[in-house]
Amino acid sequence: MVAGEASGDLLASLLIDGLRPRFPDAALVGIGGPQMIARGFQSWWPQERLAVRGYIEVLRHYAEIAGIRRQLRARLLQEWPQLFIGIDAPDFNLDLEAALRGRGIRTVHFVCPSIWAWRADRIEKIRAAADHVLCIFPFEPALLAEQGVSASYVGHPLANVIPMQADQAAARRALGLDEGRPVVALLPGSRRSELRYLAARFFGAAAQMRKARPTLQFVAPIIPSLSADAEALLAASGMADAIRLVDGRSHEVLAACDVTLIASGTATLEAALFKRPMVIAYNMNRVSWHLMHRQQLQPWVGLPNILCNDFVVPELLQDAATPQALAEATLAWLDAPERVAALQDRFARLHAELQRDTSTLCANAIEKVLQA
Repeated sequence: MVAGEASGDLLASLLIDGLRPRFPDAALVGIGGPQMIARGFQSWWPQERLAVRGYIEVLRHYAEIAGIRRQLRARLLQEWPQLFIGIDAPDFNLDLEAALRGRGIRTVHFVCPSIWAWRADRIEKIRAAADHVLCIFPFEPALLAEQGVSASYVGHPLANVIPMQADQAAARRALGLDEGRPVVALLPGSRRSELRYLAARFFGAAAQMRKARPTLQFVAPIIPSLSADAEALLAASGMADAIRLVDGRSHEVLAACDVTLIASGTATLEAALFKRPMVIAYNMNRVSWHLMHRQQLQPWVGLPNILCNDFVVPELLQDAATPQALAEATLAWLDAPERVAALQDRFARLHAELQRDTSTLCANAIEKVLQA
């Protein structure tokens, strides 16, 4: 298996939970994160080595990433696993899967690349790379079937991990927050490049929000490997006394908050499943932005908006993601209880649509691939 970032680590850990009872003696190896390792996975390289996003950022690290992929391919071809499972990270995994499949190793790709949102031409790569695709959104298998790709809908793993109704008071107590004061969650991303481009904007927005509402509490979950970077950026912002950084614990933070300012990505779906109003933001290298923007197929970037087929939450991207604009859009949710209630109702329906026994469905599909 290869899971190239924190969200993939979570997906893979749930998949492992389904595989272990059925294949108790299976050796699980490759590249993974802490949740996979806790389940007995052996990671040959640190997951953080692959957690790079954006064209320019990838180019800067291309030699290292390509070198890891070459070494991994050679080792897998020597050891000849019964199955390779690529967990998301399509830029890394699809080429690797195609090379392995071309030599006769069965392959599964977990999470259909967003060909319905951008880079529709990637379907050719998927067809060459994967014996089977595990899809987390219900409309994807039919889309892939039209292109001759075997696929099955397994539900979204997060829909089963996150409760339909989170205990906000308990989460606040667990985090040491005042239960009677509003909480704003700041989630600037799980990649170093995201932190670099977004953290200062988020911390600046928090400063403006604190001026407008001194009673607000701010908490930012940061993956442990980025703690030092986040602390340095927070110190430079002058907000170290007002924003609490916590290692990981993003689910507790989302359960505790009233509203979140959040980087576009899987975390926005987590926020939606926690029924939290949000402002989605993104900023990246300017050249990367223009290249990606040109390939966008839908008017939305955030997963909640894509899945609801509407701008149910604001998106402030690239130059629009100024601290002032982010602060104003975030505070607006705190003044609109009826709007929040309507959003929570829509997110509850989305949650129900995504709930399936993902671990079992993944194991069923994988067993069929192994028996083919």
